[in-house]
Amino acid sequence: MFDYNLYIDESCHLEHDLSNIMAVGYIKVPSEEVPKIKTEIKQIKRNHGIVHEIKWNTISNTKGALYKELIDYFFDKPLQFRCLLIKHKNRLQHQKFNEGRHDIYYDKMIFYLLANPWLNNTSDNYKVFLDIKDTRGREKLKMLDEIFRNKFYGNSPYKWFQHIRSFDSQFIQLADIFIGAITYKARGLQLADGANKTKIELVQYLEQKSGYDLDFGTAPWESKFNIFDHQPRRVL
Repeated sequence: MFDYNLYIDESCHLEHDLSNIMAVGYIKVPSEEVPKIKTEIKQIKRNHGIVHEIKWNTISNTKGALYKELIDYFFDKPLQFRCLLIKHKNRLQHQKFNEGRHDIYYDKMIFYLLANPWLNNTSDNYKVFLDIKDTRGREKLKMLDEIFRNKFYGNSPYKWFQHIRSFDSQFIQLADIFIGAITYKARGLQLADGANKTKIELVQYLEQKSGYDLDFGTAPWESKFNIFDHQPRRVL
């Protein structure tokens, strides 16, 4: 039996934002390694003069070396990443499938992110930490707990659901960088006039390290860096 922590973040998840792309993903960490890896990530940031929260949206053209070192660190350590990339958000049929509510669809994506063959091993235990986003936090956590208890007939491997703030979690910040790079590429922003050169370099570097194009899905069995490319059916 092994214990793992899962740290979940998302990008462009709001229904009426400017993006037709959304993504939700997690960083998976062996629980016993959490203190050590957290300390080492903090030290990498300090070495580059950063003590505050890092986010994809605030990447400047002067800190590319920091983010490349974090990418190297991820691929060298017992960390895993999985992401659902949802394209064509405008095709979502909430009235037909989600009781007319985008937040129900978002909760479904959290379920499908977790309900995958790489995690559905009931001999392992998982604690799930989500970046807090709104006032329905406790309600959502209770719902997720109930869903997985029912799925696994009362023996869910997901033992704990908790909301945390992204600035308190090095792992949610790392997930934010990866998800940000994926949605940046999927939205074609690297082709825009005046595109951030550091972001373009980081997209290319992450593709080099992972071996995959970020705007497409990876092999289904990929366990280190996995992207599931989901496209809602075209409305006829």
